[in-house]
Amino acid sequence: MVDQLPVGFYAIIGARDRDAAIRLTKELVKHQRLTANLSGTAGIDQATGRPFSSVSDIDLSLDEWNQYEAKKRGGFDENYGFLAMKFDDPDLNLFVKDVVKPAVKENIGYDLVDMRDRRKAGIIDEIMRRRIRDAKFVIVDLTHDNSGAYWEAGYAEGLGKQVIYICEKKKFADKKTHFDTNHCTTIMWSRDDDEGFRQELTEIIRESLDDS
Repeated sequence: MVDQLPVGFYAIIGARDRDAAIRLTKELVKHQRLTANLSGTAGIDQATGRPFSSVSDIDLSLDEWNQYEAKKRGGFDENYGFLAMKFDDPDLNLFVKDVVKPAVKENIGYDLVDMRDRRKAGIIDEIMRRRIRDAKFVIVDLTHDNSGAYWEAGYAEGLGKQVIYICEKKKFADKKTHFDTNHCTTIMWSRDDDEGFRQELTEIIRESLDDS
């Protein structure tokens, strides 16, 4: 909560002047997005020397606080899945392109994105966190014991996301995955049975989304 609008606040939010910022605040109060004391008394803008209507004790409404907390926890899912994987393996890249992403799009109706998709400016770690936070579900390939993929899986699990693990069949048979995940449902993939993988992945995603 803030006692009153800080000096120069209108410039931060792109309002024309302090009066415009106060009108916007009152409108948000009217629509129950904010709570505030609309005293109607006058003050003097220290930046301009002009009088302005007084608005004090400004805070988010309870509903808005709930939405803010839900957003932080990944409580608002968008219509895509996120894929965590090692990127410089040509066989895995081809498998993802030819099998995994088409299976999710064609059978579930969701795009499946990874950090190579939808490139944008910004700090890559923050972009990755936002994409995981806003994803409907997360698929993690553990074939290469990639540390980044494990971290992304843990972050998604911590947010309460539905996390689906996949791994190349021979690798899992020979070396398993980390003991914290090898007891989790893991879909095996092999280029000898793309269709079997597609069917199992589709079934597990559908069941996971039904439970979420």
